Amino acid sequence: MALTLAIALGGVAPVQAAADTPPLPAEIFFRHPAVLQVKLSPGGRYVGLTRVHDNRRAALLVVDLQSSEPAKVVAFFAKQDVAWFDWVNDERLLFQLGKIEPARHTTHLPGLYAVDADGGKLAELICSEIDSCMQQSDSLRPDHVLLSVPRQQPGVRPDEVIVGRFDFQLRHVEPKWLNVKSGLVRKMDMPPPPERAVQWIFDSKGQPRVAMSLYDDDGRGVLHWLAPGADQWRQLASFKLVEPPFTALGVSDDGQLYVTEPRGPAREAVLTTFDFAAGKPAARPLVQAPGFDFSGELLHGAPGQGVLGVSLHADSQVTVWTDPAMKKFQAEADARLPGRVNRIDCRRCGAPDMVALVHSYADRDPGRYLLYRADTKRWENVAVVMPGTRAQQMAAVDFQRIQARDGRDLPVWLTLPQGVAPGQPAPAVVLVHGGPWLRNGHWRWEPMAQFLASRGYLVIEPEFRGSQGYGDAHFKAGFKQWGLAMQDDLADALLWARKTSLATDSACVMGASYGGYATAMGLIRHPELFRCGVSWVGVADLPLHLEGGFFVVDDLHGYARRHAYPELIGDAKKDAAQLIEVSPVHQASRIKAPLLLAYGADDVRVPKDHGRRLRDAMTKAGNPPEYVEYENEGHGWQQMSTRLDFARRVESFLGRHLKPAAP
Repeated sequence: MALTLAIALGGVAPVQAAADTPPLPAEIFFRHPAVLQVKLSPGGRYVGLTRVHDNRRAALLVVDLQSSEPAKVVAFFAKQDVAWFDWVNDERLLFQLGKIEPARHTTHLPGLYAVDADGGKLAELICSEIDSCMQQSDSLRPDHVLLSVPRQQPGVRPDEVIVGRFDFQLRHVEPKWLNVKSGLVRKMDMPPPPERAVQWIFDSKGQPRVAMSLYDDDGRGVLHWLAPGADQWRQLASFKLVEPPFTALGVSDDGQLYVTEPRGPAREAVLTTFDFAAGKPAARPLVQAPGFDFSGELLHGAPGQGVLGVSLHADSQVTVWTDPAMKKFQAEADARLPGRVNRIDCRRCGAPDMVALVHSYADRDPGRYLLYRADTKRWENVAVVMPGTRAQQMAAVDFQRIQARDGRDLPVWLTLPQGVAPGQPAPAVVLVHGGPWLRNGHWRWEPMAQFLASRGYLVIEPEFRGSQGYGDAHFKAGFKQWGLAMQDDLADALLWARKTSLATDSACVMGASYGGYATAMGLIRHPELFRCGVSWVGVADLPLHLEGGFFVVDDLHGYARRHAYPELIGDAKKDAAQLIEVSPVHQASRIKAPLLLAYGADDVRVPKDHGRRLRDAMTKAGNPPEYVEYENEGHGWQQMSTRLDFARRVESFLGRHLKPAAP
């Protein structure tokens, strides 16, 4: 299965909107999707899905494909959402509660529940609250987490999954079997596990194959392997956690370990297998996507069938099948649904009685789910992600690669505004992603970018250095570059858009979390480029972010502050002078442009203290920002009322300070 991919979307011209068309309501973009997750049961008889009722809570529903009865609600809670679910077998499901949030982020609470496909025998397996732990002695305590759901096959007990208990004293996660009907646990039969093993990978039968040990006292990770039939673990690598030599992706039933490894001048991750004889990843890559890190998943067939293909993200999502029958079916799906990404999840893949669930989406369409039954060759609609969203009213998404001022390759995503003729520049919004150490851009529908484009703005989303997904060299070029070269990349993307006549000389910058930090720093570093800024839940005080505060509660892990942040952002002591220079709170007097700040009162990732300190510093300097603090919100807006209020504030703010393109 050797493959090299080179995929290009090319330029996409925006669709001309009617001159008298009013802007679409904000609700079109910021309501909850009608469906969140859709999954086939292991045997293919049922479809499970989570759906939001009345823009309130997400419920778990099950559809029996052998019945004409409508979908049945099997789990619903008045104060929490069903945030995640999976099938154990065709009769029983697992799920977790939490809070659904926009932009594809979900907050999971401790705990684990099980329910039958008909809604019966609801049980709490891992208690989600201290009170419930005290009341129900038969539930596992919340220091347990779900680790794996084995696939049904001979040798696997049909009602068991794998959970792990975190031992705080030994700093170790101990796997064990949990019966999802009785709630009983039993010990896992395996050789003595490596010490401080906190991450596990299991094969389809639930046999442990990979264990990652974490030594947070020195910031080191150790990867271990247990071969089929072996009686002891083998160490594969020891490394600094910020610099892993390779990453374990998954295992197959034939004992193959699939890994990604950075290679070439840009150190882009390729997919390959691990060569146990050589003690390192195999020299021959299986899949590589030039210009991108391999980011995707293995597509497994039936137990024992092996890997049938891979799904990966380059400048769009692509599925590559090595199985001839699935390759043919993928071509059929793509012909039926042209110009879209069509992601297939199948049971009895490629067989005459295959059942397949197809997730089909595009840049202008949030997507839909369709069901295909090979025995009847029937296609059936299952669900539309956001009913009422019309593709012809949405904006096209494009991908470009430009050069930063120092010659570095800089990926840039563009959302092209409706109503602006090709070749006519539009006022721009540089939308900065959070993280910042993640890949943000994909060829898909995104609510904030689409909302801004619907208001006449060109949306520019640079994958600045420090972003992952474009090679290890691009990622590491962002080390200790908060407010410096990372900031210059944002400016260079805007300057490129102006030079190519995509953008006018009117621009604002906005973003959340790290993007909120970069917004404030954009007004500080490049005041000549930006007329205004919108920052929400943004880091504003770098020393506070790195060291914490005695009276400031946050959820940042001690490991990150001891080992990761000193390399990624800077050492609070050794780099103190540089950090003050790139800390918005300490440079607030240099912010002259209008700035809108928004924070969640209950945010523990970036506490509201950041916003209050920046607000007070700017007010003292004579340029008070517009400031809003939302009650009962965290690091992102969960409530529909909050999302709509914030969207309208943004629209009004940009309307005053950044003239939109005329329709």
